[in-house]
Amino acid sequence: MGVPAAGPPQGRRLPLDPIDGGGLDAPAALDLLRRGELTVSARLADASNATLYCDITAGEVAGRCVYKPVRGERSLWDFPDGTLAARELAAYEVSAYLDLGIVPPTVLRDGPFGEGMVQLWIDTDVTVDLVALTRSDDPQLRRIALFDAVINNADRKGGHLLPAPSGRIHGIDHGVTFHTEGKLRTLLWTWRGRRLLAEETALLGCLREALVGDLGDRLAELLTVAESGALAARVDRLLDEGRFPLPSGDWPPIPWPPF
Repeated sequence: MGVPAAGPPQGRRLPLDPIDGGGLDAPAALDLLRRGELTVSARLADASNATLYCDITAGEVAGRCVYKPVRGERSLWDFPDGTLAARELAAYEVSAYLDLGIVPPTVLRDGPFGEGMVQLWIDTDVTVDLVALTRSDDPQLRRIALFDAVINNADRKGGHLLPAPSGRIHGIDHGVTFHTEGKLRTLLWTWRGRRLLAEETALLGCLREALVGDLGDRLAELLTVAESGALAARVDRLLDEGRFPLPSGDWPPIPWPPF
């Protein structure tokens, strides 16, 4: 798993600025996450599932990461047990293929408490007001809003946005995604109903093609056939309608708590 050799060009920014990733770029981070030794340092107590802060080392290379073991996932009424880690990786795969730089480098691997998701720790700019940020029309948030519509993110809280020192805004916590039913819940409704830009339409077109190629093959290892089909259908619907989705009357549009 990892960033594919080729994908649609999305500008000049690196997928991961080393200033945000503890000095690591994306390839170095993925290599470390795959083969490094995990040492659990703390548990993030405000997370609903077991979320462990770890140091990770491989030779002279060291970093920090988040480890979410599958056995620590809390059962949900609407998602199959033991699938959240795979959904986190699926979200990374989509972000990485499209060169969006939203989801930090992520892998599935064994750890101290069994298989789980391991994701690079991202440093944040603590001077940024998250409430003000989520109410802004920052173009990076627009890109995240479109990404969430694609992956059917049921839990885009304000605290799941990480404004980093480089100025990039990362998104984390993508365990409740890719459901076959429409479950989009987010704070990022600023662009609801707005027309897609030409570059956004081109991005979705690239994704639609990729879903019947290598990206689709990778996602097939992480999602069910029905979930992969629903993903393709969402992309088609966005392209057909040419607009950001509107909140659904059948599902709460904003997560609770919102932060």
